[in-house]
Amino acid sequence: MKKPKEEKSTQVWRRHFGTDGIRGEANFDLTAELALKVGQAAGLVFKNGGDRKVLIGKDTRLSGYMIEQTLTGGFLSAGMNVDQTGPIPTPGVAALTRAMRMDLGVMISASHNPYADNGIKLFGPDGYKISDDKEHQIEAMINNPFLMGSLADRNSIGRAKRIDGAQDRYVEFVEGTFPKNLDLDGLRIVLDCANGAAYKVAPQALRELGAEVFTIGVEPDGYNINDECGSTHPESISRRVKGVRADIGIALDGDADRVVLCDEHGRLIDGDQVLALIAETWLEADMLAKKLIVGTVMSNLALEWHLRNLGIELVRTKVGDRNVLVGMQERGANLGGEQSGHIIMSDYTTTGDGLIAALQVLAVLKKLGQPVSTVAHRFDPLPQVMRNVEYRKGTKPLEHHRVKRLIREIEGRMGKNGRLVVRPSGTEPKIRIMAESQDRAQAATAVEAIAKLVEEVK
Repeated sequence: MKKPKEEKSTQVWRRHFGTDGIRGEANFDLTAELALKVGQAAGLVFKNGGDRKVLIGKDTRLSGYMIEQTLTGGFLSAGMNVDQTGPIPTPGVAALTRAMRMDLGVMISASHNPYADNGIKLFGPDGYKISDDKEHQIEAMINNPFLMGSLADRNSIGRAKRIDGAQDRYVEFVEGTFPKNLDLDGLRIVLDCANGAAYKVAPQALRELGAEVFTIGVEPDGYNINDECGSTHPESISRRVKGVRADIGIALDGDADRVVLCDEHGRLIDGDQVLALIAETWLEADMLAKKLIVGTVMSNLALEWHLRNLGIELVRTKVGDRNVLVGMQERGANLGGEQSGHIIMSDYTTTGDGLIAALQVLAVLKKLGQPVSTVAHRFDPLPQVMRNVEYRKGTKPLEHHRVKRLIREIEGRMGKNGRLVVRPSGTEPKIRIMAESQDRAQAATAVEAIAKLVEEVK
């Protein structure tokens, strides 16, 4: 009897929680009913008797109102008290959950996805995303027909309130990570907030530190989050930087946990360059723990070579900031991140924070008095060629013997001068193929050959 129950529980778990909480189309996959059940189940898992408090933040999506209210109702019915912050970045929820001694933190956001999607991310009292085990418990309770019998009685229903000053507390926290002997006076910054969660706090922080700020994406209307703006559309900051002759461009995504930069010429600076810059700076200041950083399989090979020459080890994980964080914890690292701009600095934060990462770059800029094109160009990346190939659900093209053989052959030809990454997507039925080489033509040929074969056998 026990074995079938365990198998069913695992199957249910995979239905809602993905690699970064729960995410889906609002009012279709992520319904008000599901949000209510998540609030009830998470409330029961984290309540454990006595008065308990949960902090709920959100980005600017229209559906955030619906999910916030139904989640709140669920928590209240489980006997938890709820504090609502309104729009605030994901790292703000993580930081305030810990600072305010909450028992649980919740962020309502689908990050860089379009407005029609939304999601629920859960943080424990330590500010870290909850464990797989906790997600498993919540999933099981969501589908438990006896859930209602465990809810609070009429005298133990929780209370809810909107708290004032949460955004100001986060701004103060962010500013506290910037060196006390520096300011941003004299810097002209183009800032794109993606019409998302940071539309108020990011401009406020940079201006209070002394910068002249030119803003994009600070007029959310519920529909325009990530719409032709933010880190997924960095061309906006590139154009504006050249137009106003700014020193740097900063583009955040919808929940502000990642960042993409551009230099004074409008040229983009990805997460690999930011990681290299922070790693070098921290190494010189004796701040880099273990003399290693954590990246992913997508981190450029040239980054690895560059760090090795400095005596810094690059440890690679699977794609995803959650995997990066686990790798950091396992190896005792205090710096990690992704090429896409998720930068985690565990001395300051428990998750990626695009604004704090940008401030690290700005601090070096002020110390050295050099242009961004010089400061943030740490190495010449190897050309990377990428392609996605769709396949039918239920099939496993990467297990086909012809695909395996071709991948081995290409890896052998590349040797130490290139790299090949072929993996299934964690969110959709696609095979993601990436090749990098000192010879772009070699990388392109490799990707096309694998893509063609996957198309044949899928």
